[in-house]
Amino acid sequence: MFDVGIAPAGPEGAGSTMFELPGGVPIYESLDPRFGDCIDLVSQLEVLYTGCRWAEGPVYFAELQQLLFSDIPNRRMLRYDEVTGQVSLFRPVTGNANGNTRDRTGRLITCEQGARRVIRTEYDGSVTVVADSFEGRRLNSPNDAVVSADGSIWFTDPTYGLLSDFVGNREPQEQATCNVFRIAPDGTMTIVADDFWKPNGLAFSPDESKLYVADSGLLPDPDGPHHIRVFDVREDGRLTGGEVLAEISPGIPDGLRVDDGGRVWVGAGDGVHCISPEGDLLGKIRLPEACANLTFGGPKRNRLYMTATTSLYAVFVNVRGVQRP
Repeated sequence: MFDVGIAPAGPEGAGSTMFELPGGVPIYESLDPRFGDCIDLVSQLEVLYTGCRWAEGPVYFAELQQLLFSDIPNRRMLRYDEVTGQVSLFRPVTGNANGNTRDRTGRLITCEQGARRVIRTEYDGSVTVVADSFEGRRLNSPNDAVVSADGSIWFTDPTYGLLSDFVGNREPQEQATCNVFRIAPDGTMTIVADDFWKPNGLAFSPDESKLYVADSGLLPDPDGPHHIRVFDVREDGRLTGGEVLAEISPGIPDGLRVDDGGRVWVGAGDGVHCISPEGDLLGKIRLPEACANLTFGGPKRNRLYMTATTSLYAVFVNVRGVQRP
């Protein structure tokens, strides 16, 4: 079994706290009757941990009943244990780790936006650099990643990590564009989309025939986009289409996940938005902080974990996340 752990440095948080939004604001906002099938009104929003500067990149390990997540400015990764409710230090120093996922054999894939690279954690805990340059020039600042059924690694490469020393390193941009990359199983790396302002979260539809990619160009450009685009995925790994599926407001679309009914769940300025496969906003899970990313976990994949600025939140929903390794 793959041990995700470097020895913990002791508990940094314990248990969970049930949370109610200030002023009696409902946690759920239903904008379409179909949203009622997605939520469980008995479940309550939980605060599992607080104390981050910018929580991001949750990834779930079912075989360990653990969740890893990033704290970008603090350059660390944390680990939440579902059994004990404890949060401990997983990786004390990172290259400003952001998004995380797992490959088809269960290994951890991490986007380090400060180090400008994508890395893989091997079974023995050692680290392999998957990508740090393209055509002789350093990557911008890898943001988020997903792995397809054939083992290809897809990741977004905006410039957020180059803009300040808070979440990365203030350095010159070397890539001419902000791209979506694909690394084939044989290691061949290609640009599959280069017309984004700031590509961010990404996720496949349940059958992997479509790829959803957030464009969060509104941050930091007030004239930039704040929408999710949808592409058709060809058998050779190329993308076609790229139409706008949905505009996200307030804030920007950030991390994405898809449930087994094809609905897209996306982090936004007021929490998590649930979007139908046709692009309809079905409803929201309200949070007191902007949600950067999310993932489905738990034994039934129906526990929605949400990293939102300073804290890790969770709520049980009435859908299941798409099965991944």
